[in-house]
Amino acid sequence: MAISNSVYKAGLVISALGVLISVAGLITQSSDLWHPGLVIFITGFAVGAGYWPGLRSYQFTLWIIAGFVAAMIYSKDLIIWGGFNITHKWIVFLVIQATMFSMGTKLTIKDFADVAKMPWAVFVGTFCHFLIMPLLGYALTIIFNFPPEVAVGIILIGSCSSGLSSTVMVYIANANLALAISVTAVSTLAATVMTPLWVNILAGSLIEVHLMSMIMDVIKIVMIPIGAAILHDYLKTYAGATAKNVVKSIAGVCAVWLIYMIFGGWNSLFETASADAQMLAVVANFFAGGIIWSLFYTWLTTKSDKVLKAMPKISMMGIIFFTTTAAAAGRDNLMQVGILLCVAMLIHNCGGFLIGYCMSRWVFRLDVESSRTIAFEVGLQNGGMASGLAAAMGKLATVGLASAVMTPLGNVTGSLLANYWRKKDLNRERAAAKNSAAKVASSISKTHSA
Repeated sequence: MAISNSVYKAGLVISALGVLISVAGLITQSSDLWHPGLVIFITGFAVGAGYWPGLRSYQFTLWIIAGFVAAMIYSKDLIIWGGFNITHKWIVFLVIQATMFSMGTKLTIKDFADVAKMPWAVFVGTFCHFLIMPLLGYALTIIFNFPPEVAVGIILIGSCSSGLSSTVMVYIANANLALAISVTAVSTLAATVMTPLWVNILAGSLIEVHLMSMIMDVIKIVMIPIGAAILHDYLKTYAGATAKNVVKSIAGVCAVWLIYMIFGGWNSLFETASADAQMLAVVANFFAGGIIWSLFYTWLTTKSDKVLKAMPKISMMGIIFFTTTAAAAGRDNLMQVGILLCVAMLIHNCGGFLIGYCMSRWVFRLDVESSRTIAFEVGLQNGGMASGLAAAMGKLATVGLASAVMTPLGNVTGSLLANYWRKKDLNRERAAAKNSAAKVASSISKTHSA
């Protein structure tokens, strides 16, 4: 604890230094001072906020805000490293796959099996998510009249699966955690079809949408990493010696196949093939890589527990990465529509919370805890998936803007709502305990009087 407190204190000192530099820059009207001062202040505060227990649940949100602010100030420096652009499609793909895999390690086969225990609530959560957010996003694009590609980004983020950060918010709010995990699992699977379908229906008139290509991209970005994580859970929890040997044999075949692809196989088999055949071949290669990685990761976890502990940090770093890079890549576009886009995304996010809660509570008659859960599952989107698909389109700087704004906003509003509900329940419990104690005291007093 002492080490943690010293780190927190150091962060606060750095944050205070950033404030002084920023103030000096504002007084002297020097952007060379207040620009770095602002970044130092926010970054230092993201570290130091942990000094106060009440703010520790907001630290991840603060890190995302720090990355977003840095992207706005130092956009070119953040995305160009030594002449290399880190927002390249395949870089974004790999980071988001790593993020999805690390998030997927929090899902298990049991989570999917638990869907059968509460099918109605899971259906309500998934139905509300894929009905409310795409249509609400589409309505906002009409109301605010955004440029076509920015509008597509809003529809895209609204059509993605629920964000895995929603599970954290549900935990903080003391809502139905089992339902949250189940809805996240099902919506992630459903997104393979629902996301491309909604984008095609709602945004097809704005830009050219290749439905099958987008489905393949969702499989690469989401399904294969999540599937690799589930395969790891199977190998770790359920598989016997025979099953493990079968998986090892399949992984060996996959390794040989990928080696062949690298050393001339692709050119000989697919260079002159049709675009559809090449697209399927790429997915097959990703699938082979997923099996190999799952087996390798399972082996790593038997060697050190630190690997398991690192997964949440990797997912958080991934979210910060794609939020920062998407904001940096689209800085100029964001400066043009920034305020309106922030307002639209705030309405989208909070509207998801409100409509999700009201529909599940008053239309589908779920209990309060389940309705709160569905509010988070509806209102919080998978920003990584949206950024990955925007990168696959080659439009991270425009289509990716909505996810760059929605991710930090969603974490802020989600944290505030989760903590509000948590404190509300604690206050209710304290009041109930106080009333109960008063009744007991009154009863004892009457007994003595008698």
